[in-house]
Amino acid sequence: MVLMLVTALAGVGGCRDERAEPVRIRIATGSPTAVYHAFGQSLAAVLNRELPGVRASVVVTAASAQNVRLVGSGQAELGFSQADVLPTAPPEQPGVLAVARVYDDLLHLVTTAGAPVRTLADLRGRRVSVGAEGSGTEVTATRLLDVARLGGDEVRQEHLGLDDSVAALRAGRIDAFFFSGGLPVRAVEELAAATAVRIVDLGEWTEPLRRGYGQVYVTRDVPRSVYGVPPVSTVANPNYLIVRADLPEALVREVTRLLMERRAELAAAHPAAGRMSPRSAIATTPLPLHPGAAAWYRSSKP
Repeated sequence: MVLMLVTALAGVGGCRDERAEPVRIRIATGSPTAVYHAFGQSLAAVLNRELPGVRASVVVTAASAQNVRLVGSGQAELGFSQADVLPTAPPEQPGVLAVARVYDDLLHLVTTAGAPVRTLADLRGRRVSVGAEGSGTEVTATRLLDVARLGGDEVRQEHLGLDDSVAALRAGRIDAFFFSGGLPVRAVEELAAATAVRIVDLGEWTEPLRRGYGQVYVTRDVPRSVYGVPPVSTVANPNYLIVRADLPEALVREVTRLLMERRAELAAAHPAAGRMSPRSAIATTPLPLHPGAAAWYRSSKP
């Protein structure tokens, strides 16, 4: 395996002699205060420590949709993406494959505790951030508004990232914002600690979304213990660690191994990472597993 990995790294680096440059692994993440970024930073630290010849780093992005584009175009080697951003029928020769299903993203609809926004319908006519352009939040929130007949001009939509959404809500420039992320989302956690907020229940909208856009959506709970607010149910969908399809099998196999074997360390960076398991990681429909990832999962069976 060591010999295979060294050979793979030399091939990726494009150099055949002993002075080969380190292999660069750019991990497309998201906002600095969101889960993807914390997870990506911890994963980069693991790869740098345990894979000689690899130099991993994180890239701050608008999240899922942009991450898929960056990985598919070769501007990043790994990235995180929600399942609903991926094509339902990948091409015969996809540029992006899966390493693992990592955890579920829960759609947050956040407003202030004293605001009149208590249900999704209350967004009509109000100023709402639906997420940054190119984000998974934008995809899910836009679909949700469409199935609730709140699309078009029914809601005064702003396209803000997570940090800007929090700042705008605090300043009263928007009435609410959407964000899709694993529990807990640090920026929402910090907002709830400093300001009285409400998380709006969206659980009733899972089935309409499933009927309109496919079976990736599920209902998940946000317990009181997460943000200190009354518990709610909401729409969730799985997200994946994705990889460039042309990365060598031996390299991706090692990335997969470390992703699974260092779960406790990754969970220390964010609890969402601790919810991974080899059994659930292989469920990456509609995206096929990279051959290197599939090889590791086959070899790890008891």
